[in-house]
Amino acid sequence: MLTKIALALLIIGGINWGLIGILSFDLVAFIFGSQAALLSRIVYTLVGVSALLCIPLMVDQGTGAQ
Repeated sequence: MLTKIALALLIIGGINWGLIGILSFDLVAFIFGSQAALLSRIVYTLVGVSALLCIPLMVDQGTGAQ
């Protein structure tokens, strides 16, 4: 369950970074007021923590990957 939430947050973060890179538009900052707004900082922090939680998904866990 936690992994699915983390992956959802990473998708949101990825979309946001894509918008920043292509259109120079920060959707999170737009929704919550600015990059410095408390809610924006919470979202950015949750995306970063989600990335850390998903690191084990990249490690071979005996699924046959070579």
